[in-house]
Amino acid sequence: MHKLNILICGEAGQGIVTIGEMLAKAMVRAGYFILVTQDYQSRIRGGHNSFCLLVGTQPLFSPIKTVNVLLALNKEGLLLHRDDLHETGIAIYRKDASLNLPGLAVPFQELGSATMENTIALGVLSVLLGMNEGLFVQLFQEVFGAKHPEVLQENLKVFGMARAWAAAQQVVMNNPLPAPMPQEVRRLMLNGNQAIALGAMAAGVKFCAFYPMTPATSIPIFLAGHAKDMGLVVEQAEDEIAAINMAIGASFCGSPAMVATSGGGFALMTEAVSLAGMTETPLVIVVAQRPGPATGLPTRTEQGDLEFVLHSGHGEFPRAIFAPGTVEECFNLMYQAFHLAEAFQGPVFVLTDQFLADSYRAVEPFDLSALRPVEWGKDTLTGIKVPYRRYELTENGVSSRLIPGMTNQLVVADSDEHTEDGHITEDLSVRKAMVEKRLKKLCLVFERVLAPQYLGPDSADILLVSWGSTFGAAIEAGEELRRQGRSVANLHFSQVWPLNAAHFAQRLRAAKRIVAVEGNATGQFARILKAETGIAAHDYVLRYDGLPFTAEYLLNSISKL
Repeated sequence: MHKLNILICGEAGQGIVTIGEMLAKAMVRAGYFILVTQDYQSRIRGGHNSFCLLVGTQPLFSPIKTVNVLLALNKEGLLLHRDDLHETGIAIYRKDASLNLPGLAVPFQELGSATMENTIALGVLSVLLGMNEGLFVQLFQEVFGAKHPEVLQENLKVFGMARAWAAAQQVVMNNPLPAPMPQEVRRLMLNGNQAIALGAMAAGVKFCAFYPMTPATSIPIFLAGHAKDMGLVVEQAEDEIAAINMAIGASFCGSPAMVATSGGGFALMTEAVSLAGMTETPLVIVVAQRPGPATGLPTRTEQGDLEFVLHSGHGEFPRAIFAPGTVEECFNLMYQAFHLAEAFQGPVFVLTDQFLADSYRAVEPFDLSALRPVEWGKDTLTGIKVPYRRYELTENGVSSRLIPGMTNQLVVADSDEHTEDGHITEDLSVRKAMVEKRLKKLCLVFERVLAPQYLGPDSADILLVSWGSTFGAAIEAGEELRRQGRSVANLHFSQVWPLNAAHFAQRLRAAKRIVAVEGNATGQFARILKAETGIAAHDYVLRYDGLPFTAEYLLNSISKL
C-alpha cells in the first residue's frame, strides 16, 4: 500500500493544529484514509509542536517515522526533523530560515500577514499534494461561515495567492498519492476522545463531571458542545474529588453518569471509586493515561496506569476495565461500559492514552440501528418487593435499584456497611453476607468478558501480546513478520479486566516464545496475565519515553531479542 507521511511543525501558537486538521479533513473527504499523531509540549505558546498526518488508500493502523513532506514554520522544526525526511522527500520552510535545502522556501511575508501563515501554508501544501481547491474553500466556509464573512474572504484571498505562488514553482512530488478508492459512504474524521464522547451519548449519558486534565479534557468539552441537543449536563468541578462524587450523586438519582480524567486526577478519585463499590452505584470512569509519576509528561503518552486502576479503591468489589485500541473501539467500548455498569451496579473503566485520544482516523459511520440508551435504575415498583430493600440479598448479587423520590418507597444508601434496607450495621454476619453479595456480581461481569483478538497461525513460534493503543503497531509488525515467512501470531486484548483464561490460555501455551508489547517500563499487563494463568512472557518490548509505538520500533526491537 502506498503511504505518504506529512509532518507539520512549529511552535505553539503558530496554527499547527489548524493546518493539520483542515488538511486531514480534506484528505478524508477526498476519499483517503488517515492516521494522525500529535506531539506537543505543555505550553500555551512556544515549545516545539508537530502534527503528523499519514495518508493512504487503505486503512492505516500505526504511525511511521520517515517523512515525505516536511512543513516547518520555524527554523527549529526544520533542524529537528530534517534527518527524518526521506531522500526523495520535500521540505517546505520559511524563505528567511537561512537554510539551503531542497524543496520550497516560502516567502510568507510577501503572501500575507503574520496571522495568515497557517492559511498560506495550507495553500502551498494543497498544490504540492494535488488537492482540489474546492475542498478547502468548503472547509473555510464551514469554519468562518456567515458569522465572519470578512475573515472568510481574507482567508480565501490569501489561500488563492499561496496556491498561485506554489503552482508557479512547478515542484513535482516524487511519490504522489494515487487516486483514492471510491467511497461507498462518506467517512468521518474522528479522534479517540471524540469517539468516546459519541459512545457515551449513544449510551444515553446525562451527566459528566470533570476537572480539566490533559489528555482527557477534550471528552467533556466535546460533550458540552452537544449538551443542549442531547439533553445532558456537563459540570466543571472545583477538583477531581468533587467531580467523581458529583457523578456518583447523579447516578444515584437516576442519571447515566461519567467522569473523565488522567492518572494524576484519578489519584484523587480513588476513595470515591470505593464509595461506588460499597453503594453499588453504576459509574463510567475514563482514564486517559500519560507518563507519571506526579505531573510527569502531561502531553505525552504511556500505558503506565493499568495496575493503578485495577487496584484503585480500598476494599474488595467487582469492576471491569476496557482498553480500546482503535477509534471504532473507543465508541463501541464506551457504549458497552454504560450498559455493563448498570448491569452489575458498579464502576467500569475505559482506559485510553494521549496517543489514541489525539489520533484522528477516517472511520465508517457507526451503525446506530441496534443501539439503545441504557436503563439507569427504575422509577416503578413493578416486580419489586415492598417494603423496598435496596441491598436485598439475591442469587446473582444484583438488587433492584429504585430512583430516589420517584416512588413512595424510601431509598436508603450508606457508605458504611449496611443491612439489606440500606441502614448502617456492625453485625458481622451481615458484613460477611454483604461482601459475598457484592463479589457475586463479578460472575455477571465475567459472563460478558470480551475475548482477545487472535491473528496468525494456530501454533506460532512467536506470539506478540498487546493491549489497548498498541494494537496498530503490533498488528502491522505481526503482518510484516508473516510476510517475511516468520511464524508469528498476534494476541490483542481490548478488555484487560476481568480475564477469562478459557479465551486465550491455550494460545499462550502453544507459543514457543511470548513477547509482551506494552507502553510502560514494567510489563504490567504481562504480570496480570501471569497471575491469572500462571504463564509468563519470555520477552518484553516496552516503551516509556512518551512516544507511541510504531511498527518500525517494534520490528527493530524484536530483531534484537
